[in-house]
Amino acid sequence: MKKWKYLTMTAVVGSALLLGACGSNENTTKDEPTKTNEENTASESTEEVAKLSGTVSGDGSSTVAPITEALVEIYAEEQPDVKVSSGVSGTGGGFEKFIAGETDFSNASRPIKDEEKAALEEAGIDFTEFLVAYDGLTVVLNKENTWATDLTVDQLKKIWIEDGTTKKWSDIDPSWPDEEIQFFAPGTDSGTYDYFDEVILDGESLVSSAQLSEDDNVIVTGVASDKNAIGFFGYAYYLENKDTLTAAKIEGVEPNNDTIESGDYSPLSRPLFVYAKNSALKDNAAFFDFMEFTLENAGDMAEEVGYVRLPQEMYDEGLKTLEGLK
Repeated sequence: MKKWKYLTMTAVVGSALLLGACGSNENTTKDEPTKTNEENTASESTEEVAKLSGTVSGDGSSTVAPITEALVEIYAEEQPDVKVSSGVSGTGGGFEKFIAGETDFSNASRPIKDEEKAALEEAGIDFTEFLVAYDGLTVVLNKENTWATDLTVDQLKKIWIEDGTTKKWSDIDPSWPDEEIQFFAPGTDSGTYDYFDEVILDGESLVSSAQLSEDDNVIVTGVASDKNAIGFFGYAYYLENKDTLTAAKIEGVEPNNDTIESGDYSPLSRPLFVYAKNSALKDNAAFFDFMEFTLENAGDMAEEVGYVRLPQEMYDEGLKTLEGLK
């Protein structure tokens, strides 16, 4: 059972058992054994969560951050003496801190790069990758944009690639407005930036006029305030701001839970990760417990904040891997 639901579920089950007992008193025989108060107390105590204390530190992806922040908030109710901090400096920035030994875990919206693996090996840091959810990188437009709401991958590349020109919508399609495009994008430390670079730009440079920020709220504000603006970030941020932004379809497919999970929203569907330091899992009981809590509840929290949960067997496999690192 998921830990954060434990108190609520036990209250419901307790009420059901009480009602059932009240309704069945007439059928209870004198010979039926009943539990003593001591036995009931002992039984209940086995269900109590062991209290821990300590600190846990993480950093990384702004895309994964909403999941982690929700988990931290609920975990604090269960383990108030464990202080979990999680910064948001982007996937690349998070890995820099992870490599420097400053954090126990690193959130990432892309797989770790070979050079980051090499740097961790050089630093003597063993780690384990845990998959926690799926996301659909979402291309967002101003609500007044009625012309670019269904883009092909080729159009998306033409819009965002640096080619030395001042781009207008009419450059992409002559039937579109003869107006200059305004660009807003995640910063270069962001895994979202890296992923977009890989699947859309094929490693070529992003348009130089783009306003870059590690803060997705800057992108929201920029796109919402200019009808000629375009931006991109994680699906959860679009859901949070769907009243002020439009999500463009890609190759005729809109981003939603079904298309992201199935992979039909291609090529912008992607996995989200947490990377954990193995030595911290062994030496810090609070960190191990928080990672266990994360894997037990990441699916619910992913859906709660607007991402897509993994199949349960993938969380179970992650928990099995985690237990082997204890």
